[in-house]
Amino acid sequence: MRRTAPLRRMVAGTRLHPAELILPLFVKEGIAEPNPVSSMPGVLQHTRDSLRKAAHEAAEAGVGGLILFGIPAHKDARGSAADDPDGIVQVALADLAAEVGDALVLIADTCLDEYTDHGHCGLLTASGEVDNDATLERYAAAAVAQARAGAQVIAPSGMMDGQVAAIRAALDGDGFAEIPILAYSAKFASGYYGPFREAAECAPQFGDRNAYQQDPAGPIRESLREVELDLAEGADAVMVKPALAYLDVLRQIRDLVDVPVAAYQVSGEYAMVEAAAANGWIDRERVIMESLIAIRRAGADLILTYWATEIARRLA
Repeated sequence: MRRTAPLRRMVAGTRLHPAELILPLFVKEGIAEPNPVSSMPGVLQHTRDSLRKAAHEAAEAGVGGLILFGIPAHKDARGSAADDPDGIVQVALADLAAEVGDALVLIADTCLDEYTDHGHCGLLTASGEVDNDATLERYAAAAVAQARAGAQVIAPSGMMDGQVAAIRAALDGDGFAEIPILAYSAKFASGYYGPFREAAECAPQFGDRNAYQQDPAGPIRESLREVELDLAEGADAVMVKPALAYLDVLRQIRDLVDVPVAAYQVSGEYAMVEAAAANGWIDRERVIMESLIAIRRAGADLILTYWATEIARRLA
């Protein structure tokens, strides 16, 4: 049953569909031309115009959704641009809602690291620690601003305790009870995020995020508990990040829950494949597809990947 390509295709146990793919996109305020991200070949910091073009291309390829990250021109300690109606993500969401909002799902990443001058995911105490409870108010305000701008899914990624409940209450209170929440429930303090921090310009100016993201060496039961807590607070779907190094976590979460499970194929995963392929060490297209199949087979219903448009075209 493996002898020929048609036989293998007929009995394949794992299949990808373009609608299961979500494309991460970056939009930067105050630039006239798209900026290439040096550590992620083919990925750009978009202008509002080039973002619209990329969104149209994704929609035409059949990609299921986009997740948007913003880089404001000015940052401050409280991440004021995160909930500013005229902030870059809000105006970009309005652009996309008007042009492709009926063709694919618009997801807004809800965090503060892209907007704070210190690069952490929340407000800080006088001693420089992240203030979990004070940060929840900022997340709630940002989520409402994103929903008002046209976001169709809110995706809190800061790993603050209680973030889903705070966002759910704020959305419901502002008339957005229908907006689902995709929670970054099992997000690890990973070394695979380096290229993303260049793309989103959000590297911490001091310290690290180990105190609020999950420990890679921590027990899987910790991830399962995070998922259960988020669902109890009102999450409609959950996410594992990164993907490939945490397929064991992904599998156990898939077996635990009856909601959609997403996995984020992060910037480091992307950059390693592109770098190895550029050196002629691997077959680029084969490895990309193999990695996505592995993530899907481990239990992901949705995959966030920077190759979403390319792969959707290939699957068509």
